[in-house]
Amino acid sequence: MKLDILAIGAHPDDVELGCGGTIAKEIANGKNVGIIDLTRGELGTRGTAETRDEEAYNAGKILGVKARINLGFADGFFVNDKAHQMEIIKMIRKFQPEIVLCNAVDDRHIDHGKGSKLVSDACFLSGLIKIETYHDDDVQEPWRPKQVYHYIQWKNLEPDFVVDVSDFIDKKQEAVLAYKTQFYNSDSKEPETPISSKNFTDSVIYRSNDLGRLVGVEYAEGFTVERYVAVDSLFDIK
Repeated sequence: MKLDILAIGAHPDDVELGCGGTIAKEIANGKNVGIIDLTRGELGTRGTAETRDEEAYNAGKILGVKARINLGFADGFFVNDKAHQMEIIKMIRKFQPEIVLCNAVDDRHIDHGKGSKLVSDACFLSGLIKIETYHDDDVQEPWRPKQVYHYIQWKNLEPDFVVDVSDFIDKKQEAVLAYKTQFYNSDSKEPETPISSKNFTDSVIYRSNDLGRLVGVEYAEGFTVERYVAVDSLFDIK
C-alpha cells in the first residue's frame, strides 16, 4: 500500500501530540496516511505496553490512518545503528511515502532527538540502490521521501512553517485523549508525570492556539525542515 504521508514517532502518542491535526486534515483532503511507532512506550511511568497498544490502535482509528505499525524497538535504549536503520528502511520502501513526519530534532525526552535523527538517516539511506531489503521474500525497490519534516513537541522550537488545523483541533484532542492512561485524570491513582497534569493536557490546545494567533488563524501546528521550502509563487505563502 502506497502512502502519501508516513508519520513516525518514538512512542505511541508522539504523533498525535505533534501533528495529529495535520494528519486529520490531510486525511480529510483524501491523502493516505500511516503511522509507525518505534517503541511501545514500555518505560512510561503510567499504564503498560499493552494499554499503550490499545490506546494507539484507538487513536489511529479516530484519525483514520490506513496503517499503524509498532517496530518494537527498546524504549529509552534504541540507538541509531545499522540494525535499527534497516528496519525503518524496510517500512519506507514498503509504503513509499512522499512525505515523512518525525520527532522533534531536540526535545526533553532523549528518545525524541534520537528518533528524529534515526528516521532522517533511514530516509536518506532508503534511496540507495546498493542497500538490499526484502518484504515477503520480494526485493524492495529503493525509495527516498521527497520531504522529511519534524513536528514540534515539548520544547517550544521555532517552526519553519505551520499548518492551519483550525477545523481539526477537536479531532487532534480526541486522538490525544485516547491515551487514557497517560494524560490528566483526576481519579487516577498512578504517579504523576510531566504529561499527566491538567496543564499539559490544556497545552495541546493553547500551544496550537498561540501558533495560530501568530499567523492569523485559530489553531496551527509547527514543523521544522531539513532543507529550504520552495514555492512557485509568492502568492502561495499565506
